[in-house]
Amino acid sequence: MTKEDCFYLGRVAKTHGIKGEVTIKLDVDDPSEYLDLKYFLLEINKVLTPFFVEKLVCSGDKFFVSIQDVKTVEAASALTGKEVWLPLEMLPKLSGKQFYYHEVKGFMVVDEEKGELGPINEVIEYPTQAIIQVFKDNKEILIPILDQVIQKVDRRSKKLYVKAPEGLIDMYLG
Repeated sequence: MTKEDCFYLGRVAKTHGIKGEVTIKLDVDDPSEYLDLKYFLLEINKVLTPFFVEKLVCSGDKFFVSIQDVKTVEAASALTGKEVWLPLEMLPKLSGKQFYYHEVKGFMVVDEEKGELGPINEVIEYPTQAIIQVFKDNKEILIPILDQVIQKVDRRSKKLYVKAPEGLIDMYLG
């Protein structure tokens, strides 16, 4: 399994207690969706390696975790600072207009006014805004991911319906 098959859950922030437990600082919207976590992956010697959860306690955006076969502070210390990964299939299912960026790559973008623009080439994340990159007639079109722009996600037909801001598409094609 590679990182491309996974998503980032958080980071092992520090050890917790004296019996080899760790604190995982989460980078997710709703930590409660991961309370039944049976294992997670850490990169050890450039290989994603599973670590099995014996006990997990949630506090805000942190998990306090007892890990199978990690029983000393020294063993837990070796894990601190490592990124925590989970397989993509463990992502909670989204519905409605919500989507994961990796999920819509290749979806056809259909604008309310201009019709089919082309498949999503990439979702680009900038610090202030994520955007959809589409190519139509070899011209790049960048569409912001905003609630008022995204109209519908049709997972069955792999289409993303948008209402681009007035003049945006013409700016790229004109």
